Amino acid sequence: MKQDIRERAITIGKHILNSENTVRQTAFVFGVSKSTVHNDVSYRLKKIDKNLYEKVKKILEKNFQEKHIRGGISTKNKYLKNIKN
Repeated sequence: MKQDIRERAITIGKHILNSENTVRQTAFVFGVSKSTVHNDVSYRLKKIDKNLYEKVKKILEKNFQEKHIRGGISTKNKYLKNIKN
């Protein structure tokens, strides 16, 4: 694995750990695709730093469990915005 890919995986993992961002938010911050972020933290990070991987995995699982709530809130806000206009 190339060194820059290893560094990116670690940097992305630390970012998610500190910010608790979703994969989509993290991809936007780093200017990469969601697939890249997912591969970095799900597969590459597991081989590079098992401890960091376990911590990031917990955050991603929490985000996954909350995604339907976030979607509902987003839809509600969208319709409330349309009513005000």
